[in-house]
Amino acid sequence: MTETAPEERWGFPNAATPPGSSSYYSLRFAPAPLRHDLAVLCAWRHEIATTPDQVSEPQVAAAKLDWWSHELERSLDGTARHPLTRQLTSVRERHALPAEPLRELLASAVERLSPTQPNDFTALAAEAKQDLGALFELIAHCHGQTDPSAIDAARQLGTYCGLVEGIRDSGWSLRRGRHGCLTNDRLAEAGLDRHRIRLTEHETQLRALLARIAEDAQTLRAHIAPSSATLPRTLRIRARLSDLLLTELASSGFDVLNQRIALTPILKLWHAWRER
Repeated sequence: MTETAPEERWGFPNAATPPGSSSYYSLRFAPAPLRHDLAVLCAWRHEIATTPDQVSEPQVAAAKLDWWSHELERSLDGTARHPLTRQLTSVRERHALPAEPLRELLASAVERLSPTQPNDFTALAAEAKQDLGALFELIAHCHGQTDPSAIDAARQLGTYCGLVEGIRDSGWSLRRGRHGCLTNDRLAEAGLDRHRIRLTEHETQLRALLARIAEDAQTLRAHIAPSSATLPRTLRIRARLSDLLLTELASSGFDVLNQRIALTPILKLWHAWRER
């Protein structure tokens, strides 16, 4: 079997945009000349965001992220060593991308190594804004968006999509000792100690808490709907699929603690085509 060339490994589709995923369909309907560049950005975010999950020792994960941080700075001054960051350099120069969102993606991954938990929904949304919101800003720039209001709308839309993904992955996160979209204030209201949560024992309370997080996310979605309507279809497709996913999660009663609920690829394809 022929080994995949480094530049092909990060192109579309790649590990961050696998066929059947929401990210795949959002990029599949992006303008053809942009697909490779958008896939590189998604690959960068994926490489960074999955480091805390792929490395069991927090110190080792922190060291890897520190290396990526230095590598990002090398990329910004044109001396990148890694094949991915060399491609990232080209993408950034081609679209005059700001450096700060790239740094925010790294900071988001570093914060996931911390045992701290968001105090309220505002803090939870800030986490999502720093992660998927930063990626959405970069995608908007690649589409030629420069108006501050459009960039802010992209950020907010990424925040919403990140919150929906967090709700979907709550069971997975809680089994790994992470907050899984649960905030300190909501846990206190439910009389739960975050250090003593048992998925089977507290399932009813946890599902009720996730429902309230979903309500907050829907409020955010309604607030940003007018401004997000004119964003590139790449982002609108991703948001539409998040809308459908949130509806599916609600229909299950947020039964996500012991399973991963997902949309079927054919449903994603249909709605991505409709949004296009």
